[in-house]
Amino acid sequence: MKHLLREIPPVHELQVSDKFQQVMKKFDQPAQNITKIIQNQINAIREELIQETLSKQLFNNYSLIDIIWQRVDGQLADFAQEKITNVINATGTVLHTNLGRARLSNQAIDHIVKVARGYSNLEYNLKEGKRGSRHDIIEGLLKEATGAEAAMVVNNNAAAVYLILRALAKEKEVIVSRGQLVEIGGSFRVSSIMEESGAHLVEVGTTNKTHLYDYEQAITEDTRMILKVHTSNFKTIGFTESVETDSLVSLANQHQQLIVYEDLGSGSLFDFKSVRIGDEPVVREIINSGVDLVSFSGDKLLGGPQAGIIAGKKEWIAQLKKHQLARVLRVDKMTLAGLETTLRTYLAGGAEEHLPTIRDIIKSREIMEDQANQFVHQLNHDLLDLQIEESFSQVGGGTMPDVEVPTVLVTIISKGITAQQLANRLRQHVPPIVVRIKDDKVVVDFRTIELREMEDLVAGFLDVVTKNNVTNETT
Repeated sequence: MKHLLREIPPVHELQVSDKFQQVMKKFDQPAQNITKIIQNQINAIREELIQETLSKQLFNNYSLIDIIWQRVDGQLADFAQEKITNVINATGTVLHTNLGRARLSNQAIDHIVKVARGYSNLEYNLKEGKRGSRHDIIEGLLKEATGAEAAMVVNNNAAAVYLILRALAKEKEVIVSRGQLVEIGGSFRVSSIMEESGAHLVEVGTTNKTHLYDYEQAITEDTRMILKVHTSNFKTIGFTESVETDSLVSLANQHQQLIVYEDLGSGSLFDFKSVRIGDEPVVREIINSGVDLVSFSGDKLLGGPQAGIIAGKKEWIAQLKKHQLARVLRVDKMTLAGLETTLRTYLAGGAEEHLPTIRDIIKSREIMEDQANQFVHQLNHDLLDLQIEESFSQVGGGTMPDVEVPTVLVTIISKGITAQQLANRLRQHVPPIVVRIKDDKVVVDFRTIELREMEDLVAGFLDVVTKNNVTNETT
């Protein structure tokens, strides 16, 4: 292979070829970009020839120049492809962390586009004609939706936890039950974030049982806060006991300037208990218990954009707004626009109809069954074995870990390829289709499939199966 090193063409020779002009036109890239990519690919091929790692089989059908242009074309195609794109979520997991969690309502999307397209009053008071605060845009709606005295927004709930601990409990003691020292996705641990914030962790109770007297005995003159962490991503069952929020509030009221803060993690404004789904507390219920502060996510059960929402007593929110980290962790105009419209949807009583997260979680069996029947009817193909089944979906996103919601799905066996191969090809399709695999079958769960996606879903399966059949016939 090393003898081919002498055949590597110089860059200037490739620059004057017709292929160079074709590539420029195809990918709409300037000459200097293409020249740089050519140089990179030539260097890579030279190294592979030296190391003898380049496949000899390639040269049965292609010349060295052909291989260079194939690689240049491939790199430019990869560069041109959008890195973040829509996918069809056929897993049934509504708040799929890897797939972007909550989908926004059409109304929220329209508002975001409108605000992004032009200038806005992000930090301008139109009534008074002077500088305003972005906190004011959303605070009124949050107060009305949660019943809190005051509220603010940062870029996610992890940021909210950090800001609260740093601003209000730095170099002070924070009491936490051992059963609530959780770790969520991305190795985010309560103990670690507390250490970073400068607050001093005081653990009380045991993994499965913590009593009110555990908190009471741990309070010292250095104690600043009692932190209750809602275990939204796991459940401890059996011989367990924890202290209710209102009891912690009563204990804190016996001590001056002792803050009770509850990190709800997910946080819900919709009462899922009313439709017999889980036992997730509603934010207003926690506020009404008398806590000083609560924090929760915007892109989980709330069904809005990524954000960390802090609500509670005006005294503490005011201190948080003035802290230097509030500027570091602030959200942009598009997040505020999406969150504003999402909150207005709740206040107008339209969450079940307009918010995809709520709508998908409470989606009726009848709707999913109709979609499954339509899918099977339209995907009638000799190479596919399709079966409609009843099963269960997960809410996902670190919420309601013990809740399984009844669903309707279709299991698929494709002749000639394994379930994993079919899933891989569906994932690489345009648009990508992400499925589950169970018992060596591909599973399509219709809880997370919208009616507008049905045509693309069917077309994707037919395209993948047809291409596989052609491949089999020619091999």
